[in-house]
Amino acid sequence: MIPMRNLLVLAAILALLVAVPPFLDISWQNALVNVLIASLFALAFNLLIGQAGLLSFGHAAYFGVGAFAALHLMIAVEDGLPFPTPLLPLAGAAAGLLVGLVAGYFATMRSGVYFALVTLAIAELFHSLAPRLQDLFGGESGIASMRMPWQGLTFGSMLEVYYLTLFWVVACGLGLWAYTRTPFGRLTLALRDNEQRVRFLGYNAHASKVVIFAVSAMVTGVAGSLQAISNETANYSLFATDVSAQVVLQTFVGGSTVFFGPVIGATAFTLFSFLVSDLTRSWVFYQGLIFVLVMLYMPTGIGGVAYHHIRNRRRLDWSLLAGPYLLALVGGLLITAGIVFLTETVAVLFGEDYARSREAAEGGLPAFELFGSSWDPAGIVTWLIPLLLLLVGGAILVRARRRIDAIWSRPDRRKAGAGEPALLGGVE
Repeated sequence: MIPMRNLLVLAAILALLVAVPPFLDISWQNALVNVLIASLFALAFNLLIGQAGLLSFGHAAYFGVGAFAALHLMIAVEDGLPFPTPLLPLAGAAAGLLVGLVAGYFATMRSGVYFALVTLAIAELFHSLAPRLQDLFGGESGIASMRMPWQGLTFGSMLEVYYLTLFWVVACGLGLWAYTRTPFGRLTLALRDNEQRVRFLGYNAHASKVVIFAVSAMVTGVAGSLQAISNETANYSLFATDVSAQVVLQTFVGGSTVFFGPVIGATAFTLFSFLVSDLTRSWVFYQGLIFVLVMLYMPTGIGGVAYHHIRNRRRLDWSLLAGPYLLALVGGLLITAGIVFLTETVAVLFGEDYARSREAAEGGLPAFELFGSSWDPAGIVTWLIPLLLLLVGGAILVRARRRIDAIWSRPDRRKAGAGEPALLGGVE
């Protein structure tokens, strides 16, 4: 049973998702559609890794299958098939479920790293075959279709696509959450914790894992179909390794140990790429660096840290923690500034534009423009500023962490943890 407070928070978030988009421009509406799709994809993936303990490196296979299934149905609707446009994601769900059952049967024969490698091989099989299967995947150019009107809705605007996506994401998200509260959902957690004991209790572990895999693939297929509906096109790149890698990064950064953790990671990374990709070509590097730092210093992810604080909120003394947390924020911002300065400087110095400037300067090292100022590559100030930012920020962060660790290690903190269920909802 969800506490009333948590229901009110969820209702408020849903109300914002419904009310705010009409006041945004089309680029932000499209970004929110991508956020919703990435969130559903991450939730479906987390059913495997977060709850069943099965790490898939090839979940893009079911994302792509769902997208192409929806597009084929869209083409049939264009040709006169009387099928409601809002129900197009059912095609992706059916295709994901079917392929997930077949692929899951073989993949779940192994566990651990061998399971991950089998899933990766399956996705690579789709990625290599798709350009050659013209009828199914349209070859290298892919296939395209148009959203057809239904019951007065044209689905020609991005806002209508957004609300269609929001409906399916909320419905599937609630379905996955309800799944975790069923006896089979508890069995899923048992498989993660101790598969051998599950076998001793008389359950068919392999069949159970196949079902879990198929359910995850089915919801992933829905996410893929929503992507196809939004873009009205798809090609074999949906099966690429980077699509599978992206959902892994989003899930772990958000936190695979809490139900809504992957949504946090998907939202953060999708908005990060939307906001930063136009500012710098190094945005993928920053994204990878964020993943590394989170795994090193917050292995439970952003959601896990938030859930830990929510659980212990009644015992936290913010008069003691506020100062160290603010100090850590300052240190983190200084380190971020130093890293960005160094990264952008190196990107400029090794870029094609600067190489042409060097040729024009006959081999010298001309000054370059960065952050609205001119910098000398051979000047001490150019390299001293980021070095000082890193050193000062690191010293502040180390000091803040020591103070935070000292506060959390007090006996009254070690006993913390009792309290009402948090909104994020742990999967344990």
